[in-house]
Order: sequence, then C-alpha cells, then structure tokens
Amino acid sequence: MPTAVVTGANSGIAHAWVKQLVTEKYEVFALDITIGPELKALSCQSFQCDLTSPDSIFKFASHFNPLNKPLDLLLNIAGIMAPKPSDTLESVSSQTLLQTFQTNTFGPLLLTQSLLPRILEAQSPKLAFMSSRVGSIADNSSGGAYSYRASKAALNAIGKSMAMDLKAKGVVVLSLHPGFVISGLNKSGDTERNPEAVMPEEAAGKLWGIVKAKGMASTGTFWHREGFELEW
Repeated sequence: MPTAVVTGANSGIAHAWVKQLVTEKYEVFALDITIGPELKALSCQSFQCDLTSPDSIFKFASHFNPLNKPLDLLLNIAGIMAPKPSDTLESVSSQTLLQTFQTNTFGPLLLTQSLLPRILEAQSPKLAFMSSRVGSIADNSSGGAYSYRASKAALNAIGKSMAMDLKAKGVVVLSLHPGFVISGLNKSGDTERNPEAVMPEEAAGKLWGIVKAKGMASTGTFWHREGFELEW
C-alpha cells in the first residue's frame, strides 16, 4: 500500500484529494491545523499540524519517521491568502508578509525537509507543491497581492531548487496551479463569481491526473490544472 502525506486536508482541494487517495488504496496521513468531523470520518490518519510552527512540524515528523514507511507522495497543499485590502502596495505589513510566508513557503519547505529520509526510501517518490499562477513573475500583468504573490513565487523557487537537488535521487518535484476553485481560501467572493471556477473535487482530480502522469523528465516544472505548462 503506497503512503501519502497531505497538508491542508481539512477542507478544499486537499480534502477532496485525500478522499481520492483513500479510494485508490493509499495509506494517507492527513495534516491540518484544524481536524474537523468530515476529515475524521475518512479512512485515513489525521494529525493536527501547524505549518507555521517548527515544533509542530517536528512533532509530526517524530511520529511518522519511526514508522519506517517509505513516503511515496507528499502533497504540500495548505495555504492562506490575506484579504485584498491588507495586501496592497499601500497596506501590506510585515505581519501579513510573515504570516503568509510561514504557511505558504516556510512550512512546505520545512515539512519536506523533515520527511526527506522517508521520501528517499520510496521507489518512485513524488512531491507536489500547490503554487498559483499568481506566483509566476513572467505572467504578472495585474500587480497587487504582495504577500500572496511573493510567497508563491518563493515557493516556486523552492520547488525548482528541490527538483535539482533530488533529481539524481529519483524524486519527481512538481509545482501546481489549481485555477479558480470554490473553497475557503479567497474570502472576497471573487472566486465564486468567476465562470472558470470549479469545485474542489474537479480541481483535485485534474491535478492528481497531472501528478500521476509526470515522471522525471518533468521534474522542476509548473503545471496548470488543465494540463499545460506555465512560465515561472
């Protein structure tokens, strides 16, 4: 039975992806800062983990690593987005920047680092980072969203570096853009009004198809939910 660790699993895309993995007979370790009844009801192991806390990450790793299970799949999906009014050129603060980077950027790096021994034991391990097209510097034609955009651009840099560092060790690393998804991430209501928005189940299904299809030739690349490659 393959093993997967998924962050942000209490809701949205990550929750839908956990359900898919359970259906496909993965042993899933589902992480989130909040563990709700819907997550508890799934046939997976749920763990409260705060990605902004190195101690919390260490606590989970201290539980998982001694199990001696090769980690076949790590999905770094958890993320936050500051409200638009507090993430403009005029309003963004160091506190907003720090909070956003801790969850969106530092947490995924440190969690991956902590689980690396088990990742390297898997036969064909894959790592996926939930980025955003907003994090593409080449694609930035609208500005704004300073903390969110910068955190995702930095996450892309981390994913690319990790792909280079782990290529010789057989680890595939992918960055993903989910598109507009109706979830709790964007509190402004803009997503729900967007005609391109999809439900988490559709986004998770399409992204999972991409992750399954990509091999070492695609490591260190950035993919849209609809299957085309994005610019950095």
